Amino acid sequence: MNKLFLSLTLLSSLSFASFHGKLYDATTKKPIANATISDAHNYVESDKNGNFTIDTEENTIHIKSYGYKPFSFDTNSSKKSIFLQPIKVKALYLTFWGASNNSKTAKNIIKIIKKTEANAIIVDVKNEYGSTSFLTSFAQANSYGAHKKRTNRNIAKFIRTMKENNIYTIARIVTFKDELQASHNKSYAIKRDNNGSIWRNHDKMAWVDPYDTRSHDYTISIAEEAAKVGFDEINFDYIRFPAKKGLRFSQKNTQKNRIATIGKFLDHAQNRLRKYGVFISVDIYGNVLWSKDDNNIGQTLESLAQHADYIAPMLYPSGFASGSFYVKRPADHPYKVIYRSIKNVKDRIDIGRIRPWLQYFRDYTHKREYKKFEIQEQIRATEDIGTNGWMMWSPSSKYHIEYLKK
Repeated sequence: MNKLFLSLTLLSSLSFASFHGKLYDATTKKPIANATISDAHNYVESDKNGNFTIDTEENTIHIKSYGYKPFSFDTNSSKKSIFLQPIKVKALYLTFWGASNNSKTAKNIIKIIKKTEANAIIVDVKNEYGSTSFLTSFAQANSYGAHKKRTNRNIAKFIRTMKENNIYTIARIVTFKDELQASHNKSYAIKRDNNGSIWRNHDKMAWVDPYDTRSHDYTISIAEEAAKVGFDEINFDYIRFPAKKGLRFSQKNTQKNRIATIGKFLDHAQNRLRKYGVFISVDIYGNVLWSKDDNNIGQTLESLAQHADYIAPMLYPSGFASGSFYVKRPADHPYKVIYRSIKNVKDRIDIGRIRPWLQYFRDYTHKREYKKFEIQEQIRATEDIGTNGWMMWSPSSKYHIEYLKK
């Protein structure tokens, strides 16, 4: 019995190897502290001198550190000094319909990135309806026809093109708003409390119940497909409860429960996606930066910062009400809206973990066009306050080179 135990112990210890390394900033050559080094199951952090040791039985290790590109390396390598490339992500949104290899929209965005300060794209991988932009290996979604409206027939080529052009890639995945999933899973679709029928919002889209972990597994499985094909980051949008009363959920719908549920989803996502080394960002309403409660949707800055890597507030100036920032029309003051909103949370989160969505569309209420001045003012605010770049939202994915400086 003792010999068997000893043999098993030795076998277990031999299957793991310790890898020692040190992380540096590729530009400044300074050590990087508090980076996350992980395999599929374990993770450690680098110390103040950039040193780390990880015990692993795997060949590939991933490194994530705020403000740097994700990095992976082979544990069989003799190289112990690892240099991470710093990056401020400046992303242009590419629509679901434009995300194909032959799309003029995608080709135009690549041209713009080559000639401007933009260095990233954010692509719809799962849209509001629930369709996926490429054929995944996720059988459940495919059985619902999620792939039937796909726009990309060769995702490997698409990602390869982006990498060849040194473009950082972000997969936008709509989380709980999902007509396709909800209509095929009525048992956990959000329902009207008065009659138990499936609730749909103003654009006729159903949602799945965030409290039901089946909805978690479904969306994270699609996120995993995006990570597999090589996206650098997973961006969860609509990662919230609907801002609507009179709805029925599987749990008592309290602030405490909502916040805990969103955190649980993100922890599950981090665990499932760890083996791919991708960053996780979450989209939030701009007013979350001004709130201490969850606005009845499960989002607070502090709770999300505990579970996600980057926070992406939608700081569209035209989305703020008259009187906000002590001005009649916030859309007329793009710099002020961005700068003051982020400054408001500087004591609550590292500003380097914030990457706001910026407005690249007109103020429809007051018919103000957003052109070069308005775009540049928003960008200038992010630079002055020190965010991790920005993400530009153009519903049509049409951008002007002259609006985006080099």
